[in-house]
Amino acid sequence: MGSTGSIGKNTLEVVAGLPGRLHLAGICAHKNVEAVVQQARQYNPDIVVVTDPVAAEKISTQDLPRGCQLWKGQDGALRLARSKEVDLVVSAVVGAAGLEGTWAALESGKTIALANKETLVVAGQLVMELAQKNNTAILPVDSEHSAIFQALQGSAKDAVEKVILTGSGGPFRGLKAAQLQQVTPEQALRHPTWKMGPKITIDSATLMNKALELIEARWLFALKAEQIGVILHPESVVHSFVEFRDGSVLAQASPPDMRLPIQYALTYPERLPGPTRRMNWGELRSWNFELPDEETFISLELGREVARRGGTCGAVLNAANETAVASFLAGEMAFLDIALACKKVLEHHDFSPSPALAELQRSDQWARQEVERWKTQKNRMAVSR
Repeated sequence: MGSTGSIGKNTLEVVAGLPGRLHLAGICAHKNVEAVVQQARQYNPDIVVVTDPVAAEKISTQDLPRGCQLWKGQDGALRLARSKEVDLVVSAVVGAAGLEGTWAALESGKTIALANKETLVVAGQLVMELAQKNNTAILPVDSEHSAIFQALQGSAKDAVEKVILTGSGGPFRGLKAAQLQQVTPEQALRHPTWKMGPKITIDSATLMNKALELIEARWLFALKAEQIGVILHPESVVHSFVEFRDGSVLAQASPPDMRLPIQYALTYPERLPGPTRRMNWGELRSWNFELPDEETFISLELGREVARRGGTCGAVLNAANETAVASFLAGEMAFLDIALACKKVLEHHDFSPSPALAELQRSDQWARQEVERWKTQKNRMAVSR
Protein backbone atom coordinates (compact mmCIF):
# COMPACT_ATOMS: atom_id res chain seq x y z
CA MET A 1 0.00 0.00 0.00
CA GLY A 2 1.79 3.13 -1.23
CA SER A 3 4.29 1.48 -3.55
CA THR A 4 5.43 4.68 -5.30
CA GLY A 5 6.42 6.49 -2.09
CA SER A 6 9.77 6.32 -0.33
CA ILE A 7 8.90 3.30 1.84
CA GLY A 8 7.24 1.56 -1.09
CA LYS A 9 10.29 1.95 -3.31
CA ASN A 10 12.59 0.66 -0.58
CA THR A 11 10.26 -2.28 0.06
CA LEU A 12 10.43 -3.33 -3.57
CA GLU A 13 14.23 -3.17 -3.44
CA VAL A 14 14.17 -5.46 -0.40
CA VAL A 15 11.84 -7.94 -2.12
CA ALA A 16 14.10 -7.95 -5.20
CA GLY A 17 17.15 -8.38 -2.94
CA LEU A 18 15.71 -11.58 -1.44
CA PRO A 19 15.00 -13.69 -4.54
CA GLY A 20 12.93 -16.77 -3.85
CA ARG A 21 12.13 -15.66 -0.30
CA LEU A 22 9.18 -13.33 -0.95
CA HIS A 23 6.49 -13.18 -3.63
CA LEU A 24 5.00 -9.83 -4.65
CA ALA A 25 1.24 -10.37 -4.67
CA GLY A 26 0.38 -6.79 -5.53
CA ILE A 27 1.31 -3.11 -5.47
CA CYS A 28 -1.03 -0.21 -4.82
CA ALA A 29 -0.59 3.46 -5.77
CA HIS A 30 -2.90 6.45 -5.62
CA LYS A 31 -2.30 8.42 -8.82
CA ASN A 32 1.35 8.13 -9.88
CA VAL A 33 0.53 6.02 -12.92
CA GLU A 34 3.89 6.37 -14.65
CA ALA A 35 5.77 5.19 -11.56
CA VAL A 36 3.48 2.26 -10.79
CA VAL A 37 3.66 1.03 -14.40
CA GLN A 38 7.45 1.17 -14.23
CA GLN A 39 7.38 -0.75 -10.95
CA ALA A 40 5.08 -3.39 -12.44
CA ARG A 41 7.44 -3.93 -15.37
CA GLN A 42 10.49 -4.12 -13.10
CA TYR A 43 9.09 -6.23 -10.24
CA ASN A 44 6.28 -8.18 -11.95
CA PRO A 45 3.52 -8.24 -9.27
CA ASP A 46 0.38 -10.30 -9.75
CA ILE A 47 -1.89 -7.27 -9.28
CA VAL A 48 -1.59 -3.49 -9.72
CA VAL A 49 -4.08 -1.14 -8.07
CA VAL A 50 -4.56 2.55 -8.85
CA THR A 51 -6.98 4.13 -6.40
CA ASP A 52 -7.51 7.62 -7.83
CA PRO A 53 -10.47 7.38 -10.29
CA VAL A 54 -9.06 9.96 -12.72
CA ALA A 55 -5.56 8.49 -12.75
CA ALA A 56 -6.96 4.97 -13.08
CA GLU A 57 -8.46 5.86 -16.46
CA LYS A 58 -4.95 6.59 -17.79
CA ILE A 59 -3.79 3.00 -17.39
CA SER A 60 -4.82 -0.30 -18.96
CA THR A 61 -3.66 -3.91 -18.77
CA GLN A 62 -1.74 -3.35 -22.00
CA ASP A 63 0.64 -1.12 -20.03
CA LEU A 64 1.43 -3.96 -17.62
CA PRO A 65 3.37 -7.23 -17.89
CA ARG A 66 1.55 -10.22 -19.34
CA GLY A 67 -0.73 -11.82 -16.74
CA CYS A 68 -0.67 -8.83 -14.38
CA GLN A 69 -4.19 -7.84 -13.28
CA LEU A 70 -5.32 -4.22 -13.01
CA TRP A 71 -7.74 -3.24 -10.25
CA LYS A 72 -9.06 0.30 -9.88
CA GLY A 73 -10.37 2.51 -7.09
CA GLN A 74 -10.25 2.29 -3.32
CA ASP A 75 -12.38 -0.86 -3.52
CA GLY A 76 -9.54 -2.46 -5.46
CA ALA A 77 -7.08 -1.55 -2.71
CA LEU A 78 -9.31 -3.04 -0.01
CA ARG A 79 -9.88 -6.14 -2.14
CA LEU A 80 -6.11 -6.58 -2.43
CA ALA A 81 -5.63 -6.11 1.31
CA ARG A 82 -8.21 -8.85 1.96
CA SER A 83 -6.98 -11.23 -0.76
CA LYS A 84 -6.38 -14.84 0.25
CA GLU A 85 -3.12 -14.71 -1.74
CA VAL A 86 -1.72 -12.08 0.64
CA ASP A 87 0.03 -13.00 3.90
CA LEU A 88 1.57 -9.64 4.80
CA VAL A 89 0.60 -6.07 3.93
CA VAL A 90 3.12 -3.22 3.97
CA SER A 91 1.10 -0.20 5.07
CA ALA A 92 3.05 2.73 3.58
CA VAL A 93 0.36 5.20 2.50
CA VAL A 94 1.09 8.67 3.88
CA GLY A 95 -1.33 10.15 6.41
CA ALA A 96 -4.74 9.14 7.76
CA ALA A 97 -5.63 7.76 4.32
CA GLY A 98 -3.63 4.66 5.24
CA LEU A 99 -6.00 3.64 8.04
CA GLU A 100 -8.73 2.12 5.86
CA GLY A 101 -6.43 -0.31 4.04
CA THR A 102 -4.65 -1.29 7.25
CA TRP A 103 -7.98 -1.90 8.97
CA ALA A 104 -9.20 -4.10 6.09
CA ALA A 105 -6.00 -6.15 6.22
CA LEU A 106 -6.26 -6.61 9.99
CA GLU A 107 -9.89 -7.66 9.70
CA SER A 108 -8.73 -10.33 7.24
CA GLY A 109 -6.04 -11.61 9.60
CA LYS A 110 -3.03 -10.30 7.67
CA THR A 111 0.29 -9.49 9.27
CA ILE A 112 0.94 -5.75 9.00
CA ALA A 113 4.36 -4.21 8.34
CA LEU A 114 3.43 -0.75 9.57
CA ALA A 115 5.10 2.33 8.11
CA ASN A 116 1.92 4.41 8.30
CA LYS A 117 2.27 5.75 11.85
CA GLU A 118 -0.95 7.74 11.45
CA THR A 119 -2.92 4.49 11.71
CA LEU A 120 -1.97 4.27 15.39
CA VAL A 121 -1.99 8.03 15.97
CA VAL A 122 -5.60 8.27 14.79
CA ALA A 123 -7.04 4.98 16.07
CA GLY A 124 -4.37 3.30 18.19
CA GLN A 125 -6.65 1.71 20.76
CA LEU A 126 -9.12 0.37 18.19
CA VAL A 127 -6.38 -0.90 15.88
CA MET A 128 -4.49 -2.73 18.63
CA GLU A 129 -7.74 -4.26 19.91
CA LEU A 130 -8.57 -5.48 16.39
CA ALA A 131 -5.10 -6.98 15.99
CA GLN A 132 -5.39 -8.76 19.34
CA LYS A 133 -8.90 -10.01 18.53
CA ASN A 134 -7.72 -11.52 15.23
CA ASN A 135 -4.38 -12.72 16.66
CA THR A 136 -2.59 -10.61 14.07
CA ALA A 137 0.92 -9.17 14.34
CA ILE A 138 1.74 -5.50 13.69
CA LEU A 139 5.45 -5.24 12.92
CA PRO A 140 6.97 -1.74 12.97
CA VAL A 141 8.75 -0.35 9.93
CA ASP A 142 9.62 3.13 11.24
CA SER A 143 13.32 2.93 12.08
CA GLU A 144 12.76 4.11 15.66
CA HIS A 145 10.02 1.62 16.45
CA SER A 146 11.84 -1.18 14.69
CA ALA A 147 14.84 -0.41 16.90
CA ILE A 148 12.69 -0.66 20.03
CA PHE A 149 11.08 -3.85 18.76
CA GLN A 150 14.50 -5.39 18.12
CA ALA A 151 15.86 -4.32 21.52
CA LEU A 152 12.85 -5.87 23.27
CA GLN A 153 13.33 -9.33 21.83
CA GLY A 154 13.68 -11.86 24.66
CA SER A 155 12.62 -9.44 27.41
CA ALA A 156 9.43 -9.46 29.46
CA LYS A 157 7.04 -6.57 28.82
CA ASP A 158 7.12 -5.45 32.44
CA ALA A 159 10.93 -5.23 32.35
CA VAL A 160 10.86 -1.93 30.42
CA GLU A 161 11.42 1.28 32.37
CA LYS A 162 11.32 3.65 29.39
CA VAL A 163 12.10 3.98 25.70
CA ILE A 164 13.97 6.85 24.07
CA LEU A 165 13.18 7.72 20.45
CA THR A 166 16.06 9.29 18.56
CA GLY A 167 15.69 11.92 15.86
CA SER A 168 18.06 13.82 13.61
CA GLY A 169 16.54 17.16 14.64
CA GLY A 170 15.81 18.00 11.02
CA PRO A 171 17.31 20.93 9.09
CA PHE A 172 16.64 23.51 11.83
CA ARG A 173 18.21 21.83 14.84
CA GLY A 174 19.71 24.49 17.10
CA LEU A 175 17.74 27.41 15.65
CA LYS A 176 15.38 29.55 17.73
CA ALA A 177 11.90 30.77 16.86
CA ALA A 178 13.15 34.20 15.76
CA GLN A 179 15.38 32.49 13.18
CA LEU A 180 12.49 30.45 11.80
CA GLN A 181 10.07 33.28 11.04
CA GLN A 182 10.84 33.36 7.30
CA VAL A 183 11.49 29.68 6.63
CA THR A 184 10.50 28.59 3.11
CA PRO A 185 9.24 25.16 2.06
CA GLU A 186 12.45 24.67 0.05
CA GLN A 187 14.55 25.17 3.18
CA ALA A 188 12.36 22.89 5.28
CA LEU A 189 12.58 20.11 2.67
CA ARG A 190 16.40 19.89 2.93
CA HIS A 191 16.65 17.06 5.41
CA PRO A 192 20.25 16.48 6.53
CA THR A 193 20.09 12.67 6.76
CA TRP A 194 17.05 10.96 5.25
CA LYS A 195 15.49 11.15 1.80
CA MET A 196 11.73 11.07 2.33
CA GLY A 197 8.50 12.40 0.89
CA PRO A 198 7.56 16.08 1.42
CA LYS A 199 5.01 15.58 4.19
CA ILE A 200 7.21 13.52 6.48
CA THR A 201 10.19 15.78 5.72
CA ILE A 202 8.25 18.82 6.93
CA ASP A 203 7.15 16.81 9.98
CA SER A 204 10.82 16.15 10.69
CA ALA A 205 11.58 19.87 10.45
CA THR A 206 8.83 20.78 12.96
CA LEU A 207 9.60 17.71 15.14
CA MET A 208 5.95 16.71 14.67
CA ASN A 209 7.31 13.45 13.31
CA LYS A 210 8.73 12.69 16.78
CA ALA A 211 5.40 13.66 18.35
CA LEU A 212 3.55 11.22 16.09
CA GLU A 213 6.15 8.53 16.75
CA LEU A 214 5.73 9.06 20.49
CA ILE A 215 2.00 8.40 20.13
CA GLU A 216 2.68 5.37 17.91
CA ALA A 217 5.08 3.93 20.49
CA ARG A 218 2.49 4.42 23.23
CA TRP A 219 0.07 2.06 21.47
CA LEU A 220 2.49 -0.28 19.75
CA PHE A 221 4.35 -1.19 22.95
CA ALA A 222 1.54 -0.57 25.50
CA LEU A 223 3.49 2.18 27.28
CA LYS A 224 2.47 5.24 29.25
CA ALA A 225 3.33 8.67 27.85
CA GLU A 226 5.73 9.20 30.75
CA GLN A 227 7.75 6.16 29.65
CA ILE A 228 8.62 7.63 26.24
CA GLY A 229 11.36 10.19 25.70
CA VAL A 230 12.99 11.88 22.70
CA ILE A 231 16.64 12.74 22.14
CA LEU A 232 18.31 14.28 19.10
CA HIS A 233 21.06 12.36 17.37
CA PRO A 234 22.13 14.13 14.15
CA GLU A 235 24.18 11.20 12.81
CA SER A 236 21.01 9.02 12.69
CA VAL A 237 22.96 5.84 13.42
CA VAL A 238 21.44 4.91 16.80
CA HIS A 239 17.74 4.51 16.05
CA SER A 240 16.36 4.26 19.60
CA PHE A 241 17.12 3.10 23.13
CA VAL A 242 15.30 0.85 25.59
CA GLU A 243 16.05 1.31 29.27
CA PHE A 244 15.15 -1.62 31.51
CA ARG A 245 14.16 -1.72 35.19
CA ASP A 246 17.59 -2.95 36.22
CA GLY A 247 19.26 0.10 34.62
CA SER A 248 20.57 -1.67 31.54
CA VAL A 249 20.12 0.20 28.24
CA LEU A 250 19.98 -1.47 24.82
CA ALA A 251 20.27 0.42 21.54
CA GLN A 252 19.91 -0.63 17.92
CA ALA A 253 22.39 0.96 15.53
CA SER A 254 22.82 0.80 11.77
CA PRO A 255 23.42 3.20 8.85
CA PRO A 256 20.39 5.38 8.03
CA ASP A 257 18.88 2.99 5.49
CA MET A 258 15.14 2.22 5.63
CA ARG A 259 15.65 -1.08 3.87
CA LEU A 260 16.90 -2.64 7.12
CA PRO A 261 13.74 -2.12 9.25
CA ILE A 262 11.62 -2.99 6.22
CA GLN A 263 13.48 -6.26 5.71
CA TYR A 264 13.28 -7.12 9.41
CA ALA A 265 9.49 -6.71 9.29
CA LEU A 266 9.15 -8.72 6.07
CA THR A 267 11.30 -11.65 7.25
CA TYR A 268 10.75 -11.54 11.04
CA PRO A 269 11.99 -13.36 13.08
CA GLU A 270 14.73 -14.31 10.61
CA ARG A 271 17.79 -12.18 9.83
CA LEU A 272 18.92 -12.69 6.26
CA PRO A 273 21.60 -11.15 4.02
CA GLY A 274 19.96 -8.39 2.00
CA PRO A 275 20.54 -5.14 0.11
CA THR A 276 20.96 -2.87 3.15
CA ARG A 277 24.02 -0.72 3.82
CA ARG A 278 26.57 -1.94 6.35
CA MET A 279 28.32 -0.01 9.08
CA ASN A 280 31.73 1.31 8.04
CA TRP A 281 33.55 1.12 11.35
CA GLY A 282 36.66 2.75 9.91
CA GLU A 283 34.77 5.98 9.23
CA LEU A 284 33.09 6.30 12.63
CA ARG A 285 34.35 9.12 14.81
CA SER A 286 31.68 10.18 17.30
CA TRP A 287 27.96 9.99 17.99
CA ASN A 288 26.30 13.10 19.41
CA PHE A 289 23.14 13.41 21.48
CA GLU A 290 21.23 16.41 22.79
CA LEU A 291 17.82 17.20 24.22
CA PRO A 292 15.33 18.85 21.85
CA ASP A 293 14.42 22.52 22.24
CA GLU A 294 10.78 22.19 23.24
CA GLU A 295 10.23 25.92 23.62
CA THR A 296 10.89 26.43 19.92
CA PHE A 297 9.47 23.11 18.74
CA ILE A 298 6.17 22.77 20.60
CA SER A 299 5.04 19.68 18.68
CA LEU A 300 6.59 17.29 21.20
CA GLU A 301 4.37 18.45 24.06
CA LEU A 302 1.35 18.07 21.78
CA GLY A 303 2.40 14.47 21.16
CA ARG A 304 2.71 13.81 24.89
CA GLU A 305 -0.73 15.28 25.52
CA VAL A 306 -2.27 13.03 22.89
CA ALA A 307 -0.44 9.98 24.25
CA ARG A 308 -1.71 10.78 27.76
CA ARG A 309 -5.34 11.53 26.84
CA GLY A 310 -6.02 9.20 23.91
CA GLY A 311 -9.60 9.28 22.67
CA THR A 312 -10.23 11.69 19.80
CA CYS A 313 -7.00 13.64 20.40
CA GLY A 314 -4.90 11.62 17.94
CA ALA A 315 -7.35 12.00 15.07
CA VAL A 316 -7.58 15.75 15.69
CA LEU A 317 -3.82 16.33 15.96
CA ASN A 318 -3.02 14.26 12.89
CA ALA A 319 -5.71 15.85 10.70
CA ALA A 320 -4.74 19.35 11.83
CA ASN A 321 -1.09 18.67 11.07
CA GLU A 322 -1.77 17.18 7.63
CA THR A 323 -3.84 20.23 6.70
CA ALA A 324 -1.34 22.71 8.11
CA VAL A 325 1.62 21.05 6.37
CA ALA A 326 -0.24 21.14 3.04
CA SER A 327 -0.93 24.84 3.61
CA PHE A 328 2.73 25.52 4.39
CA LEU A 329 3.90 23.68 1.28
CA ALA A 330 1.42 25.73 -0.76
CA GLY A 331 2.84 28.97 0.65
CA GLU A 332 -0.36 29.74 2.59
CA MET A 333 0.95 29.32 6.14
CA ALA A 334 4.15 30.20 8.01
CA PHE A 335 6.43 27.42 9.22
CA LEU A 336 5.93 28.13 12.93
CA ASP A 337 2.16 28.32 12.41
CA ILE A 338 2.01 24.59 11.60
CA ALA A 339 2.41 23.50 15.21
CA LEU A 340 0.54 26.55 16.51
CA ALA A 341 -2.52 25.71 14.42
CA CYS A 342 -2.39 22.13 15.69
CA LYS A 343 -2.21 23.36 19.28
CA LYS A 344 -5.20 25.69 18.90
CA VAL A 345 -7.37 23.04 17.24
CA LEU A 346 -6.42 20.39 19.79
CA GLU A 347 -7.26 22.73 22.67
CA HIS A 348 -10.72 23.53 21.35
CA HIS A 349 -11.96 20.21 20.06
CA ASP A 350 -14.88 18.31 21.57
CA PHE A 351 -12.96 15.53 23.33
CA SER A 352 -14.36 12.01 23.51
CA PRO A 353 -12.43 9.43 25.59
CA SER A 354 -13.70 6.24 23.89
CA PRO A 355 -14.69 7.03 20.30
CA ALA A 356 -15.82 4.53 17.70
CA LEU A 357 -14.20 4.59 14.25
CA ALA A 358 -16.99 6.75 12.80
CA GLU A 359 -16.49 9.37 15.52
CA LEU A 360 -12.76 9.45 14.82
CA GLN A 361 -13.53 10.09 11.16
CA ARG A 362 -15.82 12.98 12.11
CA SER A 363 -13.12 14.42 14.38
CA ASP A 364 -10.67 14.18 11.50
CA GLN A 365 -12.93 16.17 9.19
CA TRP A 366 -13.71 18.76 11.87
CA ALA A 367 -10.01 19.35 12.56
CA ARG A 368 -9.23 19.89 8.89
CA GLN A 369 -12.01 22.46 8.61
CA GLU A 370 -10.86 24.19 11.80
CA VAL A 371 -7.30 24.60 10.50
CA GLU A 372 -8.64 26.16 7.31
CA ARG A 373 -10.83 28.52 9.38
CA TRP A 374 -7.91 29.42 11.68
CA LYS A 375 -5.64 30.07 8.69
CA THR A 376 -8.22 32.32 7.04
CA GLN A 377 -8.77 34.34 10.21
CA LYS A 378 -5.03 34.76 10.79
CA ASN A 379 -4.42 35.85 7.21
CA ARG A 380 -7.26 38.39 7.44
CA MET A 381 -5.78 39.82 10.63
CA ALA A 382 -2.39 40.12 8.94
CA VAL A 383 -3.93 42.02 6.00
CA SER A 384 -5.93 44.36 8.26
CA ARG A 385 -2.78 45.33 10.15
